[in-house]
Order: sequence, then structure tokens, then C-alpha cells
Amino acid sequence: MRLDKYLKVARIIKRRTIANEACDAGKVEVNGNRARASYEVKVGDKICIRLGERILNLEVVNISEHVKKEEAINMYKIIGQN
Repeated sequence: MRLDKYLKVARIIKRRTIANEACDAGKVEVNGNRARASYEVKVGDKICIRLGERILNLEVVNISEHVKKEEAINMYKIIGQN
């Protein structure tokens, strides 16, 4: 699954276009490298997102095309945040 779609489906970022713009602006890293929106997310990837003053570090636990709102939290594990 594409990174921008994963961020939207997991409800980390509200809209796919915003996720795409964050990737283009270099605010999203996967495994320590800047990631493009087209990056194919794999289980075990570590994602770091910088949104304003907030930094969110998480690990991909599950990948699914369609997820209910209540189950979206099960797609990732928060490693740390500021």
C-alpha cells in the first residue's frame, strides 16, 4: 500500500492529499530516510512524521485496505511522540 494511502486509512492524517503534501514537503521519514508518497509500506517499517511542532514516531503493525474507525489504531504502534 502507498504511504499516503496508509496514513489516511490508519487515520494518522485526515486526508490523502494532506498526507501526499506532507511527503512532498519532506515531513515524513520511513526507516530514517525521507519517503515519497508512492513508497510501498511494509509491516515493520518505522515512520516518523513532523507536523508543526509535533513529532510522531510509529511502527507499522498491520496493512489493510479497508478498516473501521475503531480498528484503525491497530494498524500501527506508537513508539514515541513530542
